[in-house]
Amino acid sequence: MNNSRMKNLDSVKKEQPENRHALVLIATPIGNLEDISIRAIKELSNADLICCEDTRRTGKLLQLLEIKPRPDLFVLNEHTELTKSAEIIERIRNGQRVALVSDAGLPGISDPGEHIVKEAIQKEVTIEVIPGPSAGITALVASGLPTTRYVFQGFIPRKGKARKERLHEISEERKTTVLYESGNRLKQTIEDLKKTCGNDRQISVAKELTKIHEEFVRGTLSDVNTKFQSRNSKGEYVIVIGGRQESGEATDEELLDALKEFTDQGKSDRDAVKETVKKFNVSKRRVYELSIENP
Repeated sequence: MNNSRMKNLDSVKKEQPENRHALVLIATPIGNLEDISIRAIKELSNADLICCEDTRRTGKLLQLLEIKPRPDLFVLNEHTELTKSAEIIERIRNGQRVALVSDAGLPGISDPGEHIVKEAIQKEVTIEVIPGPSAGITALVASGLPTTRYVFQGFIPRKGKARKERLHEISEERKTTVLYESGNRLKQTIEDLKKTCGNDRQISVAKELTKIHEEFVRGTLSDVNTKFQSRNSKGEYVIVIGGRQESGEATDEELLDALKEFTDQGKSDRDAVKETVKKFNVSKRRVYELSIENP
């Protein structure tokens, strides 16, 4: 952001929230700094305390936003969240407004935040969320794969029985799956997915999301695996994998289109489900769940 834009936000920074004491989860940019929201800037400017994973990363963001935290940043990461959450909750109960950010995206999504939210709920502390960037959702909507129903797996186990079980779970999943992976493990994970899900499963791999060198590699697992075996992989990636489909089986999109077609004809939801099941010879439960999730 340039200085002229910052000056236009001076009045926003001075606005005070109506409810002072609360735990405020704030989404921060995953790449492009212009994705920061006006609400996020206001909350960071007025917070009594800002908790973060890494003071260097968050400090740089605040410096660009011309925000000086008061007092200094409080580290709340995977190593300190369990031991420090009680202290933060007590501050809030004493009237403070505490902001929580991760290095990028929304706190609690494969980042610290889940534990302190649970503790805040138990202590009946107000929780507010300032929504914004999410790497998983960004990669999903750009993947070209079904978005009607999806499963978020985050980072899968690195090795052993837990990894094998998770890979098998993904291979059997009918919904689109979103997972995160680091660059140094990307090649192995794609190779393992190919072995468990098959050569022809559709996949999209996203890197450098919202940045200048943003890239999506899409295709079958076999093709994408071949491409990445000869590439250097750095940073973090988002992998989106299509759900398992039986040969010739109708997709969720086809079933939803049929449901809409029958309801547009004046049929009740119940009859639309019945006609769709008959048309595609699929399980009634599957069609019924789709109709409930997409009213």
